[in-house]
Amino acid sequence: MGILARAVLREVSTSAVLGAFLFTFVLFLQQVNAKLFELLVRSAASPETVGYLFALILPQALTFTIPVGVLVGVLIALSRMSSDAEITAMRAAGVPSRRLLAPVLIVATLGVTLTAAAAVWLTPLSIRERFRVINRLLAAQLTAEIQPRVFEEQFPNKILYVGDVIPGPLVRWRNIFIADITPPEERPAGIHEAGEGPRITVASEAVVTPDVAQNRIQLSLADTSTHSEGKDWTEYVSTSFPNGEQVLEAQKPLAVRPRLPWTEMDTVPLWHAVSGAAGKDSIEAAIELHQRLALPPACLLFALVGLPLGISSRKGGKSSSVVLTVLIGFAYYMALIGLIGLARQGAVPVAAAVWTPNVVLALAALVLLFRLERPGDRDLVAVVRDRAAALLRSIRGSLPSAPPAALTPARRFLMVPQILDAYVLGNFLFYFVVLLCSFVLMTHVFTFFDLLSDIVRNRIPMSVVFTYLLFLTPHLVYILTPVGVLVAVLVTFGVLTKNNEVTALKACGVSVYRLSVPVLLVSTVLSVALFAFDQTYLPEANRIQDAIRNQIKGRPVQTYLRPDRKWIFGQGSRIYYYRYLDKAAGEMLGVSVYEINPATFRLVRHISAEKARWEPRLNTWIFQNGWSRDLKNSRPVSLRAFQGGTATFPELDESPSYFLKEVMQDKQMNFRELAAYIDELRQSGFDTVRLQVQLHKKF
Repeated sequence: MGILARAVLREVSTSAVLGAFLFTFVLFLQQVNAKLFELLVRSAASPETVGYLFALILPQALTFTIPVGVLVGVLIALSRMSSDAEITAMRAAGVPSRRLLAPVLIVATLGVTLTAAAAVWLTPLSIRERFRVINRLLAAQLTAEIQPRVFEEQFPNKILYVGDVIPGPLVRWRNIFIADITPPEERPAGIHEAGEGPRITVASEAVVTPDVAQNRIQLSLADTSTHSEGKDWTEYVSTSFPNGEQVLEAQKPLAVRPRLPWTEMDTVPLWHAVSGAAGKDSIEAAIELHQRLALPPACLLFALVGLPLGISSRKGGKSSSVVLTVLIGFAYYMALIGLIGLARQGAVPVAAAVWTPNVVLALAALVLLFRLERPGDRDLVAVVRDRAAALLRSIRGSLPSAPPAALTPARRFLMVPQILDAYVLGNFLFYFVVLLCSFVLMTHVFTFFDLLSDIVRNRIPMSVVFTYLLFLTPHLVYILTPVGVLVAVLVTFGVLTKNNEVTALKACGVSVYRLSVPVLLVSTVLSVALFAFDQTYLPEANRIQDAIRNQIKGRPVQTYLRPDRKWIFGQGSRIYYYRYLDKAAGEMLGVSVYEINPATFRLVRHISAEKARWEPRLNTWIFQNGWSRDLKNSRPVSLRAFQGGTATFPELDESPSYFLKEVMQDKQMNFRELAAYIDELRQSGFDTVRLQVQLHKKF
């Protein structure tokens, strides 16, 4: 291999690696969602497990990003050589442009190999392994992090509420409330076990010993008391003891599996499954198989198309190469998406649909390579740029303009920074817009293929899919703008440094700090704009795209009110329990209220009634057919019965709307709505850790 081939190979491979890394990082951010982070935090996974789980996400993204990275590398390297007149010098020395084909093919072949390994072997393996690790973390999470001031329902027939968690070698809980809701027919014999209501255990402190092997938690309780109703309202058993032991048996979580078996199936078994499947399963399996086989050759085809386009881009340089990458990659993947949509409808054979974009790329590569050495070849990118610039000049010339002001010495001094600011800002905004568009489009492509199995299974029209992608775009712009700004800054000042423009400006007395002012100002404007965007339009767009995503996933329409939350911490130091709540009628059935002394965490009053009706005029509940017991030192001291009658307790002023909490995602609210939502849930005893994290992320 000669000097020229080695130089081209080094430049193309470097640019290809950087491009693939950048796009992979963007897709990685999309894949590592909040639920995965929450699982890792709650399960207290080791750094090795976290790194391993993150690494398992990469193969699926590499299948899409390596072909684009090869295209980026070829276009950037050859466009740079063309704009620096190295291609012209090479031709003048009698070296044909086809000599560059060998190093480009080496990089493309390496890309084909890596993409094939990712698509055919690593992706199904990583999917299986990822779900295995997640299931293991879920199993370990059962006895790990119990959130304070949250009603935990992961224990069969037990409700756990812990006021405070003190970590350490021996984990300690304070202010423990345990409700045994085992059905009466399943309880052991005894008066205190025969009632319909739950059996309550309260304790001031407990030493916690998790038993992961047995899937349970051993509690050593201190200052404990138990309270239970009998079958008859006159029967009530209350006992207290200084120390006690209790075991919380945890239920095993449901195993998390991929949505469809084809994605985790190795390629050879998938090949045999395609011939054995029938109907909708056959189409879905065939799409998965042909997609694995068609994407690796795209590396080679992208390189063959990029070679003549890069050589012909003499004016644009690296900027033109980035634009061409976006256009070619977007056209290829959009064609693939559209044809797969036709294939799932049975209008086009699956093989023809998946392989047609490759065939078109191959024909385009042959035509462009055939015209590579023809005299009078034209810079297509430069032609488009020149025509766009001419159109802009004509529009600008038709607008009225003010007469030029006199060039005073002060204005003459200020013109240089103004021209410099426009130059730096123009380059920065160009790279920012192009990179942001490319990130969003690549994420759209990856999202489509990630949802493809759901689209096929639930027979979702393509119009619905594109509507979902349309309303997903604002969210992607919001989360990818910081990455776009970062990369645009690196590219802008990297190009200025490479062309020695920074050195020239320093020699003219312009500091690097002054050079960065326009970019810092625009970045500040973008920060403010993103914050305003998140407070105004973005929540509504997220509500729409979440609803459409539920439709694509085949989920029922989301219920925004949760009547199934039967344990609520009231506004005072009391806990409500009910079997059924009718918000429209303002009624609770099978209701119990447990008032607790916040200083000692002992039960001081227990109210039980068959029914409670909200009375707006009194701003309280009217309890029917029940009783109220006051307790002192965990012993009943007085009884107030209202069997066949009613009773009111003015301090119980939580309205029916207090018990039905609206279920909303953090991205569907602005920061004021989210802060109020967190306060409301925290007061009622619900887990708000994830929501608090998302609230701070908004700032």
